[in-house]
Amino acid sequence: MNLFELLDASKTEMMPEDYKHRSVEELENRVIEIKKKFGTRLMIPGHHYQKDEVIQFADVTGDSLKLAQIAQETKDAEYIVFCGVHFMAETADMLTSPYQKVILPDMRAGCSMADMANIKQTEAAWSKLQELFDDTILPLTYVNSSAEIKAFVGKNGGATVTSSNAETMLAWALKQKRRILFLPDQHLGRNTAFKLGIPLNKMAVWDPIEQKLHYDGTREDVAIILWKGHCSVHEKFTVKNIEHIRSKYPDMKIIVHPECTFEVVQMADYSGSTKYIIDTIQNSPKGSKWAIGTEMNLVNRLIQNNPDKEIVSLNPYMCPCLTMNRIDLPHLVWALESIDKGKIINQIIVDESIKEYAVLALNRMLDHSS
Repeated sequence: MNLFELLDASKTEMMPEDYKHRSVEELENRVIEIKKKFGTRLMIPGHHYQKDEVIQFADVTGDSLKLAQIAQETKDAEYIVFCGVHFMAETADMLTSPYQKVILPDMRAGCSMADMANIKQTEAAWSKLQELFDDTILPLTYVNSSAEIKAFVGKNGGATVTSSNAETMLAWALKQKRRILFLPDQHLGRNTAFKLGIPLNKMAVWDPIEQKLHYDGTREDVAIILWKGHCSVHEKFTVKNIEHIRSKYPDMKIIVHPECTFEVVQMADYSGSTKYIIDTIQNSPKGSKWAIGTEMNLVNRLIQNNPDKEIVSLNPYMCPCLTMNRIDLPHLVWALESIDKGKIINQIIVDESIKEYAVLALNRMLDHSS
């Protein structure tokens, strides 16, 4: 299901206008009241990229998979109000028990990268790639993908990956089949494969719009097939940004997320997952200087939480992710007050036929990356 389907008026209930006109104080007090009333029956997971106005009320913060796993372990929580995006809430629904209800406060909260690979495109690509390479391909998908894509990967023997374990999972996958189809982020796939020693001329890019495979070397040598998808935020960090930092702050370290382009990752001092970035900054010496290439809400939070360090965004003109950053305080209160009134809005329910294979893909990852 893509973002446009989610916004179908026949499927999505819109927040009443009243919530937009309430004061911040009134909204914050309502969150506090409802959290107190429901106690452990209510859980609010908050992804790292969320606005401060909602993250302040999160019971736990983290990346998407971690939050879903914590929700799975929190058996008292009947209502899981997920401050993240649609694919994250899907994962939470798949991992939690049937009596637990996963709610996304704003159904417009999505991920443009996840939307770059839908199931029809993927099935069409798989058919053509099988014609080109026979049964030599294993699919992997980044957890930043829809439940349908995760299910496709699980059904075809593959697994999910996170930015933290992508190297481990790609190494595992290459022991299973000669070639890997990596969805939907080409940059994470390329950067990970290169770290494993696979040269660029053994990587190809599948364009789902053209339905064509692009490569520089020979087709027979292709080992990694990268889906032509990307993160609209991380792709905006450029070589010029790095050159500017090197010129203006020669003693400043540069750390970026592996969803950045190959050239940016190669020029940076460090690259790694969101958790890696957070841990690296927090554990760095007092007075250290950092330019960070990742989502702006997180960068601002790292600046606030590390006043003893000099921290800037690698791209000073970067804006927060418009889709990941969708949930605001009025939508959170709307979701909570609806629960309080006995009405569930925006519940995320993954079809059982999809869930079976998607969970299989997730479990394969957990089995081989722990």
